[in-house]
Amino acid sequence: MQSDISLHHVTPIAAIFIAISVTVAFLLHWLAYWIANRIARRMKLDPVILPAIYHPTRWIVVLMALAAGIQPLTFSDRIEAMWAIGSKMLFTLLVGWLIFASMRAFRTILERRSDITVEDNLKARRQHTRIRILYRVAQFIIGFLIISLMLIMIPGVRTVGVTLMASAGLAGLAVGAAAQPALKNLIAGIQMAFSEPIRLDDVVIIEGEWGRIEDIKLTYVVVRIWDDRRMVVPVSYFLEKPFQNWTTKTSDLLGTVFLYVDPAADVERIRAHFVEVVKANSRWDGRVAILQVTDHKADALELRGLLSARNAGIAFDLRCEVREAMMTFLRTEMPEALVRSRQRVEADQSVEQLFTRRSAVAG
Repeated sequence: MQSDISLHHVTPIAAIFIAISVTVAFLLHWLAYWIANRIARRMKLDPVILPAIYHPTRWIVVLMALAAGIQPLTFSDRIEAMWAIGSKMLFTLLVGWLIFASMRAFRTILERRSDITVEDNLKARRQHTRIRILYRVAQFIIGFLIISLMLIMIPGVRTVGVTLMASAGLAGLAVGAAAQPALKNLIAGIQMAFSEPIRLDDVVIIEGEWGRIEDIKLTYVVVRIWDDRRMVVPVSYFLEKPFQNWTTKTSDLLGTVFLYVDPAADVERIRAHFVEVVKANSRWDGRVAILQVTDHKADALELRGLLSARNAGIAFDLRCEVREAMMTFLRTEMPEALVRSRQRVEADQSVEQLFTRRSAVAG
């Protein structure tokens, strides 16, 4: 039986040459990395790219050294064909690894330059959102291309692909119909990267739930609800259905505090104390602090207080604190302003008759 490897060409010297080539490749890569690291430190570059590409570049260099080391060896046609296909597929895979690592490093650099933790972070949130969406799209496209290139290198797959070209139209329609939701969300994600109906850390109201945009994936969005639940929403939802975005242009918000008082209450005194309480609170941003009568009912006046804050979270706390302060003021300083039920006693009607009548109505 013929051996796969022509042994008379495989000498100890050739094997040693392969080992030396691989060892030299490791050493050269380590030396190049050390020099590049020193240069990056001296130039004060961001120390993200070099660690990210360290492993993929090392194995690419080793693969190239291995390819050079086996040149003196003579293999059978079968082994040479397998090596030709396998080395090309492995090289393509390593190049893809290098591209993904570089993309991840550049994404980290760009996100670090846009601090999303500052108070006025609208520009930073916009850049983070666009980077994240485009990064997901690029991952999908590059991954698809790498897998396609690896498969094309296999002769059998190429032959099958040529054979199936005649039915590609029907297959495309079938795949398109089956993958319609995924493709729909993918296209919506690309569109959302530029139209920007939402951004990272936006405050939104979706399906009656208050929350923040925590993460934007390629086909879905993760919304963190106020009680730490997570709502997973398809990307297409934000392009097809109405929702509230409280931080589209700015994070500044107006909050409301409703009070119900007796119709005979001194509204001016209540208004003056409301403005005083709001201005004394450190959460107020100094823009709006007013109190108005917005409705008149049979037994109460509806007072709406407007106050402003830097963002939704601060506005919520400010509303609660002002509401508590106003209720304490009404209870201690103006008890006559609290809503009361009134009954009218006619001249010919006794108090006992009135209570008897109210009991009968209640029963």
